[in-house]
Amino acid sequence: MAIFAMGWQKPDNVAGSSAPAIMVGLFVATGGLLFGYDTGAINGILAMKSFKDHFSTGYIDGNGQPGIYPKESALIVAMLSAGTAIGALLAAPLGDHFGRRRSLIGAIGIFVIGAILQVCAHNIDLLVAGRTVAGVGVGITSVLVPLYQSEMAPKWIRGTLVCTYQLSITMGLLAAAVVNIFTYKLKSAAAYRVPIGLQLTWACVLALGLTVLPETPRYLIKRGDKNAAALSLSRLRRLDITHPALVEELAEIEANHQYEMALGPDSYKEILFGEPHLGRRTFTGCCLQMLQQLTGVNFIMYYGTTFFNNAGVGNPFKITLIMQVINTASTIPGLFVVESWGRRRLLMVGAIGMAICQLLIAAFATASGSNNLSAQNKVLITFVAIYIFFFAASWGPVVWVVTSEIYPLKVRAKSMSISTASNWFLNFGIAYGTPYMQTNSATSDESSIDLGSKVFFVWGAFCIVAVGFVWCMVYETSKISLEQIDEMYERVDHAWHSRRFEPSWSFQEMRDFGFSDSGIPPTQQQQQQQPPPPPPPPPQQQQHPLQVELQQSQSRTSNASTSQTDTGGSNNTGASQDDKLVASLGNIDLSY
Repeated sequence: MAIFAMGWQKPDNVAGSSAPAIMVGLFVATGGLLFGYDTGAINGILAMKSFKDHFSTGYIDGNGQPGIYPKESALIVAMLSAGTAIGALLAAPLGDHFGRRRSLIGAIGIFVIGAILQVCAHNIDLLVAGRTVAGVGVGITSVLVPLYQSEMAPKWIRGTLVCTYQLSITMGLLAAAVVNIFTYKLKSAAAYRVPIGLQLTWACVLALGLTVLPETPRYLIKRGDKNAAALSLSRLRRLDITHPALVEELAEIEANHQYEMALGPDSYKEILFGEPHLGRRTFTGCCLQMLQQLTGVNFIMYYGTTFFNNAGVGNPFKITLIMQVINTASTIPGLFVVESWGRRRLLMVGAIGMAICQLLIAAFATASGSNNLSAQNKVLITFVAIYIFFFAASWGPVVWVVTSEIYPLKVRAKSMSISTASNWFLNFGIAYGTPYMQTNSATSDESSIDLGSKVFFVWGAFCIVAVGFVWCMVYETSKISLEQIDEMYERVDHAWHSRRFEPSWSFQEMRDFGFSDSGIPPTQQQQQQQPPPPPPPPPQQQQHPLQVELQQSQSRTSNASTSQTDTGGSNNTGASQDDKLVASLGNIDLSY
């Protein structure tokens, strides 16, 4: 237990209290419930007999019962992801203009409108429209919640707090699975409208709570409102606004932002070509988000009930509920070790574990063929459960942590929106394509293929790719401030060396002098942009009063000599005598 406790131990040298920031971060994290619950609800709703009876447009499944065409189920599920991709791209301009907090409130309002449309839907068109609108709200939230958390959290627990966003997603998935268990046997439209309508409850609570929370101090510094930033940081750290620790933290945030702006503007072009290494950081964030989807998790989350039903598993609703319990419980170990193990190690261990589970499922299914289906189902359920454990403890939460940390303040919202949008675009592709990979009873005008458990070969291969990508590209960002991450990207050339990084720069000195006391010289670009520093006095030496008097005398004599030269006179005797006397003193330390 000692290694787990290390992640949550507040350092002795941290002033004030971290409790307000932790409570704020935990409350904001519940924005993940919106996406998690919606995803879990549609997973079960698509398999409900009542839903199929009311929304079927003539499709008959393999059992001779009314059903939903693969293209229709793909559209119903995937349009939420299409909306989230749009919302993620809108999050940056909204978050930078209106602020993180007010934009979150607006996003929840959009989500509520979409949820109401879904509850009122009596045909697939209106249902799809409602899910698209709700998706826009979810997309904005998926960018701004981790952004808000990372910008206000103390560095010693920042990773854990951002991980709670994923924990909230899993809790939403679990809550939806529980609700579906209670409603799926109902014969009326209440079977699917009750699960959809319940998501409005927490959305309203979250919106009301956000009205009393502070804006992030880093956003306020970005807007140039230093006084408001100091008040916000004071609330979050429970320190007086004049406390030296608070003043120093705020000054470093401000200096870092000014240093970043000296390197280039806060434009979309900057996220690809800016310094230090913003293109590499954007590429890292986008690839991490895409690989999170390519691990195949939403194949289970979106279509798990349908997949288990097609595989012949008894009572797929209960199996899905068990998987969601495992998903939620397994997120908790990740909260403990994300700081002590670090981001890199946790991501690599998780990817290796997922790859092993998925390849075993696919290999056993391929070797067994259509024989021994009972053993196949036991292997499927067992290793899917272990796979979900590895995902929930690593790639589920940690990807959000890394992508909320690695970008500088000036382009953080823009870079996060681009990387998160890449997640949702892949999410859309997987959500739309999965029915065609898992259906063998489609009508003749649709192309589909029944891969069954062999689809895990695809997800397992991407997990192997993920291990190599993390080793080569993901820098270790635990235990350092967001401002010190900029220093790490400037000083550390390769990601696998980042665990040994020790921050030493003061961005106040970088801003004022062009370099810091760490002794690391500035780059050529910094030298061109920063004024040269004044030469420091010799160490451990002070000028003796006699030296000061002689230098002042020399200056007066030199001025007089210059004046006489301009009028045709010359008198260098006094100056030369003073020069000789000062030179004879040399660097002798005359201090007492």
